Amino acid sequence: MNVTYYIWTIGCAMNVADSRRLASALERLGYAPADRPEGADVVVLNTCVVRQSAEDRVYGRLGSLKPLKARNPGMVVGLMGCLVGARPAASLCRRFPWVDVLMSPSEPQPLLELLAERGMADGGRALEAAEAARRYRLQDGDLLLPARERGALVSAYVPVVLGCSHACSYCIIPYRRGAERSRPPDEIVAEAKSLAAQGVKEITLLGQIVDRYGLDLRASDCNAPRTLADLLRHIHEIEGLERIRFLTSHPGWMTDELLDAVAELPKVCEHVEVPVQAGDDEVLARMRRGYTAGDYRALIARIRERIPRPSIATDVIVGFPGETESQFQHTYDLLAELRLDKAHIARYSPRPQTLAARRLPDDVPPEEKERRRKALDDLQARVVGQINSRLLGQTVEALVEGRDERKGRWYGRTRTCKLVFFESEEDWRGRLANVRITWAGPWSLIGKIE
Repeated sequence: MNVTYYIWTIGCAMNVADSRRLASALERLGYAPADRPEGADVVVLNTCVVRQSAEDRVYGRLGSLKPLKARNPGMVVGLMGCLVGARPAASLCRRFPWVDVLMSPSEPQPLLELLAERGMADGGRALEAAEAARRYRLQDGDLLLPARERGALVSAYVPVVLGCSHACSYCIIPYRRGAERSRPPDEIVAEAKSLAAQGVKEITLLGQIVDRYGLDLRASDCNAPRTLADLLRHIHEIEGLERIRFLTSHPGWMTDELLDAVAELPKVCEHVEVPVQAGDDEVLARMRRGYTAGDYRALIARIRERIPRPSIATDVIVGFPGETESQFQHTYDLLAELRLDKAHIARYSPRPQTLAARRLPDDVPPEEKERRRKALDDLQARVVGQINSRLLGQTVEALVEGRDERKGRWYGRTRTCKLVFFESEEDWRGRLANVRITWAGPWSLIGKIE
């Protein structure tokens, strides 16, 4: 059967992992990847709505599929991810009648079942794959990578906590991905082993609040992992893995046990992503984050005390409802004081259903949001530029992920998640390279292989 699929993915690392799992399931059924949606038998959009800009891109892609479906009525169009949400709404199909099937985040089985119903896949195999996907495990427990990634994928994501129950006032994720639920530890370890056996050298454990892993589990095996720190220790024993990361953390749930595991386990990278979102206590209270700026300062001090030479990344939202100039300045001053290694800065975008959208007016003008975003971005460029300049002349270890053919340079990341480029005629993919840094900028490093 000569059938093809095309998956378009936007959004977070969780969506990347979900798309990879769906691609693996389709290839198990005999489908081959297509380079473009034109002519593909199955087209899936895996969507994000965390910000309005992402949602607008999704609508644009959806619109581009309408004429393709008109020319090829037999094409199956699937919509997956956060636009669909945990409870798919029939109104989506009425609004986009060229969409054949809706899939909630991390739940590809409706598509697999539809393919069986339409005779586009062997019924028995499709239903087996659908059931395996429902359990977040492929049939026979063997997580095969999509064909294009076998032997080429160096770093992979492994979801460990699905959904979120924290409900920050601005965040749509709990409404779209459902309540928080931890995957069974045996499934996670088996997936990590499978990826390592297929050549993956680094895995990143994912969760909306990854630190909360295991809080909802009742382990029948007293030796089974009960916390994220326990899980890191189990995965650390897997042969073939070189590095382990995790994201995203929450200031209220990062424990000393977890920090000590990072410090003690050689494979676990000393890089922590822990969003602050704002540096003003009143804004943090309106966001319902559950901590103060002082609490965040204390956490950063604990991280730096317990982990040798860590790198720390954060997220910040500017222009949250009611944020005054002085409150924004508190955020600016906090970042200037803490001097973190990376900051993802976003302008506030009201999201439907959220408490902020329902109760707080979006009263910071767009041009002022952009001014504040740029001010923080410029600050971080100076801070990170100064941090990275200390690496000039030093040798760093980079796990090489691939080659930029346009520039003719290999690229990889240090343990502290800094991007490094170097030139070499050898094949370095998937290998650890010692690189002496000859140029340092705020966003990347360039060096020579040693």
